[in-house]
Amino acid sequence: MTVMRRRSFITASGVGLAGAALAAPAVAQTQPEIKWRLASSFPKSLDTLYGAAEFLSKRVSEATDDKFQIRVFAGNEIVPAFQVLDAVQNNTVELGQTASYYYVGKDPTFSFDCTMPFGMNYRQMNAWMTHGGGLQLLRDFFKDYNIYNIPAGNTGAQMGGWFRKEIKTVEDLKGLKFRIAGLAGAILQKLGVVPQQIPGGDIYPSLEKGTIDAAEWVGPYDDEKLGFYKVAKYYYYPGWWEGQASTSLYVNIGQWEKLPKSYQAILTAACGETNSWMLGKYDTDNVAALRRLIAGGAQLRPFSKEILDAAYKAAQEFYAETSAKNSKWKAIYDPWKKFLEDELQWFQVAELQFDSYMSSKKS
Repeated sequence: MTVMRRRSFITASGVGLAGAALAAPAVAQTQPEIKWRLASSFPKSLDTLYGAAEFLSKRVSEATDDKFQIRVFAGNEIVPAFQVLDAVQNNTVELGQTASYYYVGKDPTFSFDCTMPFGMNYRQMNAWMTHGGGLQLLRDFFKDYNIYNIPAGNTGAQMGGWFRKEIKTVEDLKGLKFRIAGLAGAILQKLGVVPQQIPGGDIYPSLEKGTIDAAEWVGPYDDEKLGFYKVAKYYYYPGWWEGQASTSLYVNIGQWEKLPKSYQAILTAACGETNSWMLGKYDTDNVAALRRLIAGGAQLRPFSKEILDAAYKAAQEFYAETSAKNSKWKAIYDPWKKFLEDELQWFQVAELQFDSYMSSKKS
């Protein structure tokens, strides 16, 4: 996806991000100075999630010889972490960086733009968005919220979270107060969990005080930074609700339409580069972080097949129920499900077999 965007960008404007230092003056001579504000949902301490917004801002500035400047604000600095969508929709800020599943309370359809429980991995999500019609379906949906959405980051597959006690059976889930975002909360409610949606910066004190019994965030690198291992030692996997998680750049549609075409191309290309940057950083940094967490006493545990099967069944029930009552959801869910089924047939032939064999050979 990044390569294609770069090629498109070079064709459209004659400026590639890699060659920005050489070509930017030509843009600077003909284009206006623009200063936009970006409200993030994430705290500054998370240098991969929040850091991705800073990376994007830097690339746009470099590609325009500082003509197009984006000032980044962390969650709760100028906009509450979970109100980024509203701020961009109302043009309080021009840009937002967020995870769309934070807004499933408005409409569960938002989840498709971020992740779906028992859904796609990163490669499959990328294929759906770029060549499977997914991005256009989502943009049609986001028009009702005055937003133009661009994929701008991905975590890859996530962990299943931190628990104060071992979770071996479905019975162990009943009454559990669990910080979890998106549709997974509604699905786990079917199994007796009491879901809590809490911004990243507020999770640790809630876990420390016992307001919640368990919490999930992303994976080892971020989880270590947030300190969950200090108050909950059982670390579960996989995060079946997030086989990948795409973060988005929200652009106010009115502002997007006024933006010069070359700036639109630069912003789109920067988002593509940010997408690759974030995934690469997580895949690199999670390795050492997981080793440190285990050395520090974290107890790594897989979710039991009983729990995974029960959660999968509950997810399929939720999807069927939502399809029956929400036409916007169904318009995306049906082609999304068909695309995922086709992808799984392909991935089990080559990818799964290769990954399984390589994993068996690690020393």
